[in-house]
Amino acid sequence: MAPMVAQHHHRSTTKQTQKPFKSRHATKSALKERSKGKVESFERGSRKTPHQQVMSKLDRRNRAKQLRLAKDQEHAKATNVFAGREGAPRVVAVIPLCGDVSTAAAVRSLNSSQDIEDEIPEAGWLRTTIERFKQRVQYLVIRRDLLAALDACRVADFVVFVLSCQEEVDQDGELILKAIESQGVSNCFTVVQGLNTIEPAKRRPQIVASLKSYITHWLPSTERVFSLDSRQEASNLVRSLCTTTTKGIWWREQRSYMFIEDIAWPGGKSAVTEDGTGEVVLTGVVRGQGLKADRLIQVGDWGDFQVDKITDAPLDTRKKGKDDSMVLDSEQENILETPTEEQDDLAVLAPEETIMEDATNYAVSVAPSERRGVLLDDHHYFSDEEEIAAPSQPKRLPKGTSKYQSAWFIDDVSDSGSDLEDFEEEFPQHLKDETFDPADGLEGLDLNGRAPTEAGPSEYPQSEMFLDPSPEEETEAIAAHRKTRKTEAEEDLEFPDEIELHPNVIARERLARYRGLKSLKTSVWETEEDKPFEPEDWARLLEISDYKRTATKIIREAWIGGVKPGTRVNIHLRGVPLSFQEKQSRPIALFSLLRHEHKRTACNYSILLSSEHPGPIKSKTELIVQCGPRRMVINPLFSQAGNTPNDVHKFDRFLHPGRSAIASFIGPLTWGSVPVLYFQHTFPSEDSNVMPSSSSLRLIATGTSLPPSLNRVIAKRIILTGHPLKINKRVVTVRYMFFNDKDVKWFKSLPLWTRRGRGGFIKESLGTHGYFKATFDGKINPMDAVAVSLYKRVWPRPAKAWQP
Repeated sequence: MAPMVAQHHHRSTTKQTQKPFKSRHATKSALKERSKGKVESFERGSRKTPHQQVMSKLDRRNRAKQLRLAKDQEHAKATNVFAGREGAPRVVAVIPLCGDVSTAAAVRSLNSSQDIEDEIPEAGWLRTTIERFKQRVQYLVIRRDLLAALDACRVADFVVFVLSCQEEVDQDGELILKAIESQGVSNCFTVVQGLNTIEPAKRRPQIVASLKSYITHWLPSTERVFSLDSRQEASNLVRSLCTTTTKGIWWREQRSYMFIEDIAWPGGKSAVTEDGTGEVVLTGVVRGQGLKADRLIQVGDWGDFQVDKITDAPLDTRKKGKDDSMVLDSEQENILETPTEEQDDLAVLAPEETIMEDATNYAVSVAPSERRGVLLDDHHYFSDEEEIAAPSQPKRLPKGTSKYQSAWFIDDVSDSGSDLEDFEEEFPQHLKDETFDPADGLEGLDLNGRAPTEAGPSEYPQSEMFLDPSPEEETEAIAAHRKTRKTEAEEDLEFPDEIELHPNVIARERLARYRGLKSLKTSVWETEEDKPFEPEDWARLLEISDYKRTATKIIREAWIGGVKPGTRVNIHLRGVPLSFQEKQSRPIALFSLLRHEHKRTACNYSILLSSEHPGPIKSKTELIVQCGPRRMVINPLFSQAGNTPNDVHKFDRFLHPGRSAIASFIGPLTWGSVPVLYFQHTFPSEDSNVMPSSSSLRLIATGTSLPPSLNRVIAKRIILTGHPLKINKRVVTVRYMFFNDKDVKWFKSLPLWTRRGRGGFIKESLGTHGYFKATFDGKINPMDAVAVSLYKRVWPRPAKAWQP
């Protein structure tokens, strides 16, 4: 067959049709014609928003200009406190990190680069006017002291770290650097002193590079290290201090704060009131948010006080030259703000009248003398007068038995395990995907039978009569069983929460406040049982139902009103103890507290113990904590972090190095997430009345403030362990857990568990020495240990104010 010849033909038209989705081929008139009559057009090539459709080119240029001007105004508003010669001074904290450097000499070098000659104190503050940049700079000259450096950096806009070219940063310098970095720091600069003394000169760049490598380990944003021996580099640093926009610290900018320039006591040493208090006037420039007279003022380590009035204190700048830095307040006081009827009071607890109605509204519970068993979840089993119900036991059913058919079988229908299977208890699916410890309850048990077990020999004859051992033999056996114990801290790490009862101790009396939980994560915690044991003022603490919503409202409330930032004012405080006049320690800064921040509540702070700490810290150990502007002495309770459905968290006896936990105590409220520092004395003081100096403090842990809660239950867990004496399939004889039969009957309702994930229950008591027979859901290993978990709620302790 001949091949077919392809026919040739011309296209029907010579006009090429463009692809309709290619907008670049369409003209403006074509697009306009296509969208004629349409209200909105979302085709490709047209502007998407209705506003853009009607805007002409001139309108778009005008709108872009307006956005640019608005952004410039916003930037100017953020920096307007420093604008002009009359603006607020830029606070610069000069911190020494080495022992052979001088902060006063560092400030003198900076002033010399601007041809300024002022007398500079060895420790204090100095205000300098930089005519070249039309700015004021307030230098805080700090000695090599930890607390002084922290106080100065809390109010500083810029921090200048002074390094040495001869000595390395020692342990004290690193401590100051770590603490400043942990509490939050604003813009940082690094300088070096004595670089010109290094010979030969070619080593100087190497030293500068080494110092830069060291400081970037702590402060990665550091770009260079300035040499104070070079006039040009010192002048560049001053330029950066005067022109750089401050970064600020988030938690500080949410409040009103002020560097204290002057402290005056109008009444002198004569007390105005009978309790030895009087009036004090603090002078400074308002920073942060607007300063309100209705809010309480926290002054360094002095405490919280009420504001009597706020007056302006402008500087008299008529004198020039050398006297320009002198502070001359105007004779006439202009009152800027006075407190109103909504002024916060100094009460830390709620009035007693608010809890009188609830004082006797406890739930009706069974008296301890009438109870027959321990509290398990929310019920006292075996305490009903009508009938003592036996604990539910897993049924042994033939394989393939349905739930409906299981109702027609009586428990333990057969002794043979060949044709039977366990009728397992079900629990939520989301708990099966997590890893739990057997001590936590149901979710930690091996319900799928995957635990490694080893069948023990059948040493339990059914007809053998049980005989109690002699007291001498039992005492020797208990001592041999408990011989392998270590120190308390090592034991907590290897055997957490385990305790050993003395044979002569009655467990039901020793553990009267303890209860059982089927699941630590999901079981209901009966709070009415804890009412008689709660702290005296627990019901008077501040309770916040919706923390996130309330915190947002309180923080936004501080944005409105008050004395404008950048204003130099005199703050008149009342009720200040006159004993502070005799103290040498002088507060550096004050902070205006937000609403309710003076009231006490159950505080929860996260804590991460440094991995370099030599050993674990025991709960209730005295620590010095700094949270924002406050320092307190606390004895915290450590508990596990995380969110649980029942809000129950296990108490940790020890906090080991490198691990994190939640530290709980009763203290003043702090809104928002604020950095927390934990300090401890380097050496314990034998005399508790003598407080060691601040130089003896060391930073051991860091953290963040978390939402407070009175409903957070800290459950102290203890584990009683027993030794399997005889094993017959799933029936085990256990000893050394209890030491009399009445204790066995009291704790009979509690679920048993083993370290390999087996679960069971107490079947009956054997003899009078605390032996009992237990049934488990599978064969247990002879080397396994049988245990039971008990829980008791522990209450946080109140904090005390830190007095250096």
